[in-house]
Amino acid sequence: MSHLPISPAAPATSPAATDASGGASRATWGSRLGFVLAAAGSAVGLGAVWKFPYVVGQHGGGAFLAVYLGCVLTLGVALLLAEMTVGRLTGQSITTALHTLGGRAWAWVGRIATFNAFAILSFYVVVGGWTVTYLMRAFTGSVLANDTQRLVTEFSAFTANPVASLASMGVFLGLTALIVAAGVQKGIERAGKWLMPALFLLMLLVIARALTLPGAMAGVAWFLTPDFSMISGDTLLEALGLAFFSLSLGAGMIVVYGSYLPRDARLAGSAVWVATLATLACCLAGLMILPAVFAFGVPPDAGPGLTFITMPAIFAQMPFGHAIAIAFFLLLLFAALTSAVSLFEPVAAFLIDEYQWQRGPAVLAVFVATFLFGAPAALSFGVWSDVRLFDRTIFDLMDYVTVNLLMPAGGLCIAIFVGAFIWPKARTVLDGSRAQWFVPVWRVLLLVLTPIAIFGVWYQTF
Repeated sequence: MSHLPISPAAPATSPAATDASGGASRATWGSRLGFVLAAAGSAVGLGAVWKFPYVVGQHGGGAFLAVYLGCVLTLGVALLLAEMTVGRLTGQSITTALHTLGGRAWAWVGRIATFNAFAILSFYVVVGGWTVTYLMRAFTGSVLANDTQRLVTEFSAFTANPVASLASMGVFLGLTALIVAAGVQKGIERAGKWLMPALFLLMLLVIARALTLPGAMAGVAWFLTPDFSMISGDTLLEALGLAFFSLSLGAGMIVVYGSYLPRDARLAGSAVWVATLATLACCLAGLMILPAVFAFGVPPDAGPGLTFITMPAIFAQMPFGHAIAIAFFLLLLFAALTSAVSLFEPVAAFLIDEYQWQRGPAVLAVFVATFLFGAPAALSFGVWSDVRLFDRTIFDLMDYVTVNLLMPAGGLCIAIFVGAFIWPKARTVLDGSRAQWFVPVWRVLLLVLTPIAIFGVWYQTF
C-alpha cells in the first residue's frame, strides 16, 4: 500500500500513526478537534440544511424528527464507531482496509462503498452548483422577489439550461477538488475548522430572525410535536436513509477519516460528538426554515424547492432580507462543501491506496470522472428531463438508489464485519476507556438492531 503524500511543510505525524503492516507514517489529523469538525462537516452538509427540512415537511414534522433521532442516536453512533474503528485499525481507505482485515471477498464491499460515494458525489455536486449560482444572485439581489411564480420560473429555467447547470456544477466541483488536493491537515482539516463554526454561526443568525416573525411559533410547534399517525413504511425508509446520508455512513467516508486518526485517539467520544453535531445541525436547519415557512403561509411539503424557490420569497419580505439571503446561501455553500469534500476524499484515497497514485493525479482523475458521471444528473432537469427509469429522473434515481438502498446496505455490511468477523480486534479500541461499558451494547446494536432495522424498513417498503 502507498501512503498519502505529506507536504514537507505539514506538521509531522504521530510515530504511532503507522499502517496495518507497520510501515511508514500516514498523514494524520493535527488534533482530535480537527477530526471531529471534519467528520461533523462530512455529516453536516446539504443533507441537514437542504434535504432535512423538506423531507420533514413531506413526512409530518415532529413524527419524522422522532424517528430520525432514534436512528441517529442508536444505529448512527454504533456505525460511526464501527467505521472509525476499521479506519483506525488499518490506517487505510475502506477497500484496502477490508481487504487487510477480512480478505479479498470483503474488499468488494469496499469497492461498492467507494463507488457509492462517487455516485453520491456525482449528483451532490449538481445541487452544490445551485448554491454557487444562488449565492452570486444573492449578492446582486436578483434572487429576491415577492412573486413565488417568478422564482419557480427562474429556478426551472436555470436548472434546465445545460450550459449554466454544468458550469455551476463544474465551479463547485473545482472548489471541492482544491480543498482535497491540499491534503489532510492543510486542506480538509483546515477547511473543517473554518467552515463548521461559520456554518453554525450563520444558522443561528438566520434562526434569530426567523423566530421573530409573526406566526413562526406555529412552525416550531409543528416541527417539534410528533403525530405518529403520519408514520408509514416510506417514512421509516426516508428517516433511515437520511440518517445514513446525514452521518455519511455506508460509503467509506468515515472509514477514510478514521484512517487518519492517531492511535491514542478516543473513538467513542468522537463518534458521540459527530452524531451530536449532525443532529444539532438538522434541528437548527428545521428551526431556521420551517418557522419562516409557516410565518409566510408556504406549504411545508414544497419539496426540494423549499430552499431555492421558497426561501428567497421569504427573504424578500423580511427586513434586511438582502443581507439574510447572502448569509443563508453562503451557509448553504459551506454546508455543501464540507460534505462534498468527505465524498471526494474516499474516492481519491481509493486510487492512492489501491493503485499507488499520487494525490494530485488522483484528485484530477476524480474531478474529471465526477463531472462526466454527474452531467446526466444535471441534464435531467432540462434536456434529459423526459429520460426516466422506474418512473424517476436520472437525478432522482441516483439519489434514491445510493441514499436509501446502497448506504444502508453498506452500513449493514460494516456492522456484520465489525460485530462478527473482527470483533476481538474491534473491541480493543475501547479498552481502557471510560466507554468500556458500551462494548456489549455496541455489539448488540451492530448485530441485532442494525439488521432488524434495515431489513424491517426494506420489507415495509418493498
